[in-house]
Order: sequence, then structure tokens, then C-alpha cells
Amino acid sequence: MGFGPEGIANPRREELLRALTRVQLHAVQLETALDPAHASLTGKAVWAGPTARAFAEELTGRRNRLRTLVQRIVEDLEAELRATPEKVDRSSNVR
Repeated sequence: MGFGPEGIANPRREELLRALTRVQLHAVQLETALDPAHASLTGKAVWAGPTARAFAEELTGRRNRLRTLVQRIVEDLEAELRATPEKVDRSSNVR
């Protein structure tokens, strides 16, 4: 597809950039949301016994899963952004 001089910024790409920026702003908060609880349970003996260990293991697993999912969202948005052309024909309706 030739764009010629009438090629314009792709509105879909602009939307993706805005979405990625918003997600990245919140990603750090999401990735660290369970850190205080995790630190309390694994740093000091605030709760002991098999139930406490099972809970700490579950919390660790959920913390890791949350981090993985947040990174996957960011990576998916970045991949979509890379696959989206910067310019489109003026007559194209890209949405």
C-alpha cells in the first residue's frame, strides 16, 4: 500500500501507544501489590505452622502469577504496536 504525501498518522497506533503508556504506569503498582504481605509472611515469624507455610506458598505463587500476567499484557501491547503501521492512507478508516 503506497501512502504518498497524503499518508497520515495511524489512529490505531496512537490508541495503542496511549494504552501502553497507561498500562506501564500501573504495571509497577500491580507487580508489587502483594509485596508488603509477602514480606510480612516470609521476612519474620509473624505466623508459624503448616497453615502459615501453605498460605505463604499460595501468596508467593499468586504474587509471581500477577507479575507474569502484567508482563504478558505489556508484551502483548508492545507486539501489537510493532505490528501496526505508523502511517495509513488518508482515505483509510483504521479502527
